[in-house]
Amino acid sequence: MPSRSSRVPARTKPVRVSLADGVYDIILSRLIDGEVSAGAPLNIDELARDLAVSQTPIREALARLESTGLVTRAALRGYRVAPLFTDQELADLMDARAVVEPATARFAAGRTTPEFLAELAATITELEAFAESGRDTEVHRYWESDAHFHNLIAEQSENRFLQTAYESLGGHVQRFRLFGALGATDAAFAAREHRDILEALQRGDAQAAQQRMTEHIESVKSRAHHDREAIDTH
Repeated sequence: MPSRSSRVPARTKPVRVSLADGVYDIILSRLIDGEVSAGAPLNIDELARDLAVSQTPIREALARLESTGLVTRAALRGYRVAPLFTDQELADLMDARAVVEPATARFAAGRTTPEFLAELAATITELEAFAESGRDTEVHRYWESDAHFHNLIAEQSENRFLQTAYESLGGHVQRFRLFGALGATDAAFAAREHRDILEALQRGDAQAAQQRMTEHIESVKSRAHHDREAIDTH
């Protein structure tokens, strides 16, 4: 019988999207919903039986998740959900974001389009809706909207070297979002900060966009540090 720590809760077999994509979406949703804890093993045989598929789409899905930083693989030990960040790793990640993302915002300010600005505004509306709902069970909405906002700005910078630097951080940022205990309160702060960035971009003010992004990353770092301290004291 599989151990309690390694067993992934049952869910319906994926519908035919592509099979590999369906399996990926199911495992990802379980991670986002907190059904599998940080550091827990992911057994390929168990997942294949659980989802009534062969091992091939399971392996493909886990390899994709490994590339995002949400899953790790070790020789002879197999796959595991990525562990929580250490305090130093979290500080280093935020420092790296504070270098890269303000630069993407500065370049994006000179390359805005109505479509780009409208899409950014839509992500903020989604963040605000989640913050108002107060339902931490829907935290994946925050996670997805926040990621989309930052991805859009990186793409609009149209600087492939900055985009490469941003993408190299992407999996780690996803891991931070997933295991950072971020909820409706953080979404409310993030929505206001994102709107400040959007307003600077709407004006085409590169310096202000860079500054607002710097302030946003520093605020996220501060809130994450505060949340870690609160968790450690309980």
